[in-house]
Amino acid sequence: MPLLHIDNLHTYFFTNGGLTKAVRGLDFTIDRGETLALVGESGCGKSITALSLLRLVPEPGRIVNGAIRFDGEDLLRIPLTEMQRIRGNRIAMIFQEPMTSLNPVLTIGDQIGEVLRLHIGLSRHDALDAAAQLLQRVGIPAGRQRLREYPHQLSGGMRQRVMIAMALACDPELLIADEPTTALDVTIQAQIMELLDDLRSERNMATLLITHDLGLVAESADRVAIMYDGLIMETAPVEELFATPTHPYTRGLLACLPRLNETPDKLGTIDKPLRAAVDGSATHSFLDLCPAPFAPRNNHLPLLREIAPRHLVRCWED
Repeated sequence: MPLLHIDNLHTYFFTNGGLTKAVRGLDFTIDRGETLALVGESGCGKSITALSLLRLVPEPGRIVNGAIRFDGEDLLRIPLTEMQRIRGNRIAMIFQEPMTSLNPVLTIGDQIGEVLRLHIGLSRHDALDAAAQLLQRVGIPAGRQRLREYPHQLSGGMRQRVMIAMALACDPELLIADEPTTALDVTIQAQIMELLDDLRSERNMATLLITHDLGLVAESADRVAIMYDGLIMETAPVEELFATPTHPYTRGLLACLPRLNETPDKLGTIDKPLRAAVDGSATHSFLDLCPAPFAPRNNHLPLLREIAPRHLVRCWED
């Protein structure tokens, strides 16, 4: 049984301007110890998916349908008090921008220590000792000194490591990493991803890696789920997806990758239009431009279908 099973998840935003279907029938699984990369362009619903898993969708958003089964239990059906115990404890998240996620008026020690006191019940002294060890584990030298510092005193790479330390403080079973290397230089990106991979191996921790960086996916993920307009278009083991992409949207994304033997004018593009209408209908969507096996029929989208072991594509059978 997979550790996480998302089944037909729908998350909508009810705004004065109309209904926005940010996530509209999402399906995927993650096994223990596995890294699944959720890939798609900005605005496709990746971050809203992560917030849905934690039941942190901001107003006026609401989860309207589906199931989020974590270790066999539907997180949408448990009391909020129990969900609060799971957040940060069994499921942790590294948010996209550490400078806005960390509290600027609290020291690093207070912020990591709060997680340990809240979920594990450590005393303040023991929490600071554990926080110093966590900082050392994520590659921050002079951990004791850093506990007394504030976020603005740290570099971008160090702030991201602090976020990782906070996420891993309670030894979670599932880590959600939302664009964990955004705004970091290439060297620091590589260090952060190597750190996450080492920690995942040590702890047999499942990871949901949310990104638009296909190079990062190729190096770090076990499986890939390609997302467009709130739906999964294709999911497969990483090597298979790069070798034999099947859905037109997946092929379009991969064609946009620069290659050493190609000049910029030969890079691929994804045909317009790229987004569905505001009401979430398939009209004016990229999917309408797809060939027959992948396009909507009678205003219905095709379902995900397994075409090879663990390789699913949203298409009709014929």
